Amino acid sequence: MAEPGVVEPAADRRWRLRHLPVLLGASLALAVVAAVVGAVTGGATAAFGAAAGVGVTALSYTLTTVVLARADQVNPQLLLPLGVGLYVLKFTLLGVVLVAVASTGWAGLIPLCLGIVAGVAVWTAVHLWWLTRVYAHRPRD
Repeated sequence: MAEPGVVEPAADRRWRLRHLPVLLGASLALAVVAAVVGAVTGGATAAFGAAAGVGVTALSYTLTTVVLARADQVNPQLLLPLGVGLYVLKFTLLGVVLVAVASTGWAGLIPLCLGIVAGVAVWTAVHLWWLTRVYAHRPRD
């Protein structure tokens, strides 16, 4: 029997992904807001850039969540090497993409970057809310 508050892996195999619908919904709502703000402040290019930035963040975090959840199911010892590897890969790719986009002179670069920052802030805040308000207070069997 596990300590109170500790979820045994065999007891609830889906707990690792249960938060994704809430986080993806918040990201979608943010993308819409970012697109509207971008459109009002900078036109269609800024709207696309801002929404794309939020999408990049949501895609990145979703990839990490799914890969690490699967790794945890297969062998928890895979979490650290896969987590660090994904982190290095994602930030390398993000840097390469941002440098490539910046070299084109595209007017949506700043809104794209702001969308990424907003996406990180909202994803993190909603995830913290979900962990402290929803997951921590769920009924236990």
